[in-house]
This record gives sequence, structure tokens and C-alpha cells, in this order.
Amino acid sequence: MRSDVDHFLCRIEDRIATVSLNRPDRKNPLTFDSYAELRDWFRDLVYADDVDAVVFASNGGNFSSGGDVHDIIGPLTRMNMKELLTFTRMTGDLVKAIVNCGKPVIAAVDGICVGAGAIIAMAADLRIGTPDAKTAFLFTRVGLAGCDMGACAILPRIIGQGRAAELLYTGRSMNADEGERWGFFNRLVPGADLEAEAREMALRIAAGPNFAHMMTKTMLAQEWSMSIEQAIEAEAQAQAICMQTGDFERAYKAFVAKEKPVFEGD
Repeated sequence: MRSDVDHFLCRIEDRIATVSLNRPDRKNPLTFDSYAELRDWFRDLVYADDVDAVVFASNGGNFSSGGDVHDIIGPLTRMNMKELLTFTRMTGDLVKAIVNCGKPVIAAVDGICVGAGAIIAMAADLRIGTPDAKTAFLFTRVGLAGCDMGACAILPRIIGQGRAAELLYTGRSMNADEGERWGFFNRLVPGADLEAEAREMALRIAAGPNFAHMMTKTMLAQEWSMSIEQAIEAEAQAQAICMQTGDFERAYKAFVAKEKPVFEGD
């Protein structure tokens, strides 16, 4: 998996990819280029055998301030409808790429996490925050609808319909304590420990059966549109596939030998 990217930071160590936006002087806004490159990078990730988990990190004390006012918002006011739809579909494609990348994604959120930045955190599988994290889906505050990049579908699944509606209608900030209490954050840690905690979680997940993790991520995304009967059947098929993997046999042999299984992802 490539780490030589142009519009965000990326490093790959111990099969963990750590990415972050790289404009800390402006609280890490997104640009047209960073949107597109992130989308393409996460799309490629589904085919990568050398990355087992991703940490989407903060940079300089902030996660992201969302779409850049000068580089994105200004130009959008001068676009026609076809151009605008091309843009909104492209931003939605980033969320779809994160959801469908086949790898667990952990958002490590410090400081400002608003607009499209909040959406990226929302699209992750797990979120670790700091006491200074301030998360806002502030689209209505700039005259837009709260239904952006899948927010009306995904956010209620994480924090509940009423709480999501409040944030999407008002655009107000959700503080860190609310975020943890409402289930947006899996837990809060001190800012100095944030990336290390996220990396430790990523390593712990990556030490597991990674083919099976891919299947879990796929089912978590797909089963919301299924009936209970459809979901049970889909899981039966998914689990039967996992039972053909080497990791399933390794786990059995380790159990019999009273040893800890060492998974290899196949």
C-alpha cells in the first residue's frame, strides 16, 4: 500500500497505516485535492495485503476543520448544478471508500472535528477522543442541509435518532463528555496519549483474524438494509466462509494445545 501521498500524511508501520491531514496551521481543512486523494487511497486499501488496520489521526491538536472556506466553499458558490453534484458525489465517495475498504478504521480525535472532518470520524469503525474534542456537523450553520455525506443514515446508528437530529438541525458542538456518553466515542484519553492509544487498539485488532475482520466490517455495513432473517442468513454464509480459513484451524489447534493462537490472515 502506497504511503507516498501528496495531500495528506501517511506512514505504514507494523501493518498499521496512520493517516492525517497536514494543514495544522489552519486546523487541517480538506481541499478538493485531499478529498480526492483520500478517496482513492481508501479505495486502493481494499486490495492491500500489507495493511491490517488504519488510524486516522489528528495533527497539531486538531482533527479537521472540514472543507476549506477559501479553497472549497468559495469556489462552490460559483459552480453550476452539474459541477456541484459532481463535488457532492465525490465527497460521498470518500465515505463509501472508508466504509468499504475492508480494514478496521480508528479515528483518533483531538480538538476541532467539524463538518467533513466530523463525517470522516463518523465513517470510522471506532473513535477515540480527548477531553478537548469538539465535534460538530455544522452544515446548517453555512446554509446547507444536515444530510451530507451519509450523516442522516450513519450518525443515528451511532448515537440515536433524536441526538443525531439535534446535532444535524442545530449544528452545535458535541463536547467530548457528551460524545462518550452518547456512544460516538468509544472512550476518552488524555491528548498526550491519543495516538499511542489508537495505535495500540489498531495493533490489538490487527493481531486477530484479519480476513474475519473484513467480513465483520462488511456485515456491519450491509446488515442495516437487511431484515433480521436476511441478516441471519448472510451471517451464516459469511461464517461458513470464515470456517474455511487457516486462521480458524490455527485457533482450534492453539486451543487444544492450550496456546495463544497466532493468526496469519488467511
